[in-house]
Amino acid sequence: MTDKQDDGAWFSAKTYGYGAGLPVAWQGWAVLGGYLATMLFAGLLIESYQEEGAVFAIPMMLFATLGLILIAGAKTRGGIRWRWGGKDD
Repeated sequence: MTDKQDDGAWFSAKTYGYGAGLPVAWQGWAVLGGYLATMLFAGLLIESYQEEGAVFAIPMMLFATLGLILIAGAKTRGGIRWRWGGKDD
């Protein structure tokens, strides 16, 4: 049996539902912090430059979200799958 501390996961698995939980390693927190900083910057672009800012900000937000989903999917403990609250296999 593998030790959960040494499995290389950056995010915990959600107990219920589909998706990743909170980060469990500094790399996960760095990814989440970078994502939040990107969203803040994109929001400020839209606020400051309205339509011109949205031309750059919206694709930036979409690519950042896609990157977060892909990284979290690859680095979630036990993978991304539906969970009903029971113990993982």
